[in-house]
Amino acid sequence: MTYKFKARLSSEWLLEKPTGEILALGEVLRLLAAIDAVGHIAGACKACGLSYRHAWGILRNAEQEFGAELLETRRRQGTRLTLFGQRLLWANRRVDARLMPTLESMASELEEELGRLYPESQPHLRLHASHGFAVEGLMRLANGMHMSPLELRYRTAIEALASLDRRECDLAGFQLPVGDFELPILQRYSQWLDPSRHCLIHLAVRNTGLFVQPDNPKRIRGVADLLNPEVRFVNRQIGSSTRYLVGLMLARLGIESSQIQGYDSSEFTHMAIAAHIASGMADAGIGVETAAWRCGLAFIPLVKERYFFAVHRDSLGTPAMERLLSLMCGLQYQNYVAELVGYDATLMGQVQTLEEALGESWQALKKPATSGL
Repeated sequence: MTYKFKARLSSEWLLEKPTGEILALGEVLRLLAAIDAVGHIAGACKACGLSYRHAWGILRNAEQEFGAELLETRRRQGTRLTLFGQRLLWANRRVDARLMPTLESMASELEEELGRLYPESQPHLRLHASHGFAVEGLMRLANGMHMSPLELRYRTAIEALASLDRRECDLAGFQLPVGDFELPILQRYSQWLDPSRHCLIHLAVRNTGLFVQPDNPKRIRGVADLLNPEVRFVNRQIGSSTRYLVGLMLARLGIESSQIQGYDSSEFTHMAIAAHIASGMADAGIGVETAAWRCGLAFIPLVKERYFFAVHRDSLGTPAMERLLSLMCGLQYQNYVAELVGYDATLMGQVQTLEEALGESWQALKKPATSGL
């Protein structure tokens, strides 16, 4: 079925003045983002659908309220944001990046509740996964087509796999780094993966690495440089696979996490990490290359990660799963993921057994320990 309603939730800044008057920043921030993108006010007005006079009125009023200039206009060089304007814009981007997974998940829950009100409601697929650009695109494409909706809950990999084991979801997203760190991370997941009950759908391979400022003023080259007391690090949330991967990398170098400034900080998405750094609040963080590129940051590759959906074998023949696999193998979604910076969609949509997908790592994991006697 197609829902009669599409649920969407969004965030907006509201500032309360000492008088109790409310200052809404929605139009101001949209204008600043457009000016930052096109480099002049006329183009920003067109992008925002505002008259030149009205746009200037919004900006001047905001400058008066903040007591700070938002724009710098130079002859023959267009218009750019002041440092204050840049910080304001990046603060908003951080808020959006941090809240987006929660709002999308809540919207999906609300849409599910609305769907249950209709007698013709049909079964739909439940996806639990950590936030990622390929997952985000799949959600938007699937729910924009005439197919059963894809209900999304953003979860860590372990939470998602545990939900799949309890049959609380139909697809559980998780990522594995290629190389030395694959086996220890697979060990974390193994208790919820059963080759007799589960198989894997290959989503994509993505580049994961360090985000740093474009000119890399702290001269960061790798994880060891996080020891520099002048380097401020921003981490992913407790329980996330990325945070666990960082811990493994530090342990291999003999570095205690307590030695890293900002290790106990946390953000919930790759974009939130990137926005945190781009706004000047940190010097380095770890995430996928797409987020670094979108925020204009430099990227230092560390590992490649394979992203899978774990599914129950008996769900593969269902109409809803077949429609999803058809969508994943379709040209529209394949092109979308192929255009994500740092993503490889070569194997997308392939269904594999655990043994086929995980190969030697799975065999090593299941191999009985030999006695030293």
